[in-house]
Amino acid sequence: MAGRDTAPDEVAPAVAAARLAAQGLAGTARCTAVDAVAHLLAVQAQDPRGMRLTIRSRVAGSHATDVDAALTRDRSLVVTWLNRGTLHLVRAEDYWWLHPLTAPRTQAQIRRRFTDEGVSPAQAEKGVAVVERALAADGPLGRGALRERLRGAGVPVDGQALIYVLIEAAARGLVVRGPVTGGDQAYVLVRDWLGPAPEPRGRDDALAELARRYLAGHGPATDRDLARWAGLPLGDVRRGLAAISADLADRDDGRAQLRRPPGPGPAAPAGGDARMAPPRLLGQFDPVLLGWESRDWIVGPHRGIVTSNGIFRPFALVEGRAAGTWAVRGGRVELTPFAPLSAAVTEALRAEAADVERFLRPAGRPG
Repeated sequence: MAGRDTAPDEVAPAVAAARLAAQGLAGTARCTAVDAVAHLLAVQAQDPRGMRLTIRSRVAGSHATDVDAALTRDRSLVVTWLNRGTLHLVRAEDYWWLHPLTAPRTQAQIRRRFTDEGVSPAQAEKGVAVVERALAADGPLGRGALRERLRGAGVPVDGQALIYVLIEAAARGLVVRGPVTGGDQAYVLVRDWLGPAPEPRGRDDALAELARRYLAGHGPATDRDLARWAGLPLGDVRRGLAAISADLADRDDGRAQLRRPPGPGPAAPAGGDARMAPPRLLGQFDPVLLGWESRDWIVGPHRGIVTSNGIFRPFALVEGRAAGTWAVRGGRVELTPFAPLSAAVTEALRAEAADVERFLRPAGRPG
């Protein structure tokens, strides 16, 4: 099942419905921002608003400041470069095992990028040391402050050089992005912000945890889906899936699905009787566009959701498919549907728009 070499080409409505339910977009909502992130394991985070909107669509009544509080006050969430060398929001406790799985491939990518940016190995090494010393002495610090420290030490910071120094420091397990201050997210030392590292997991144990947690938020899915999402070799994710084979439901379509998701709740419906998600307004870089090898089952012919430079736009989800894009202008949501919508769907999306506006409104400001 999970080891099948050719991924199924078609995504049947039952599979789509089950995936949307696993994503937290249909059925029972999660209770808190941390619950939602725990269920999804890792949330794309290079767009701060999109990261927060992922929580809104999965935690009823939540507010953007709930994410900020978890990052700043509770230290229960952090942001760093993980899957595919991309910024992700994760629980602090999951950072400790997910980072060692993904960091080696991130470092290999970044070292090639240093060459492209004209940063020598010695300059990169010096840059990481400067960042570590600055955060130890004066952290938390934002990107602008670290830029000046690096520039003063003679480390290149123009173009993408600065961000690659920060990624290298993160890949080494030295820094994460933690507290939100003045609308920006500051960098902190892992040892200062999260404390001592727990006992490390063995790689096989971590791969099994990865497989289980991925399927809880994305199943049914193939081994290739997991490899694409995590940015890991296919052989690695197959080892993880094989380790949890006793927990997988019986399917005949080459996809893997947990018999019962972690935590309370009913067993996973292998036959596909999950409810389709109600109309939703999803933010930019929503996980539902990034969790599988293909996103055609969501976007269909409307690939303009992904712009030419790879930016994922906010979109409306109706009956499990992209039905339009939207934007916030002057504090108000403006929807651009791909085709006329029914009165019932239009009303549901108006309610969603009002909730997006409430979610993003600064705390204490009346609607």
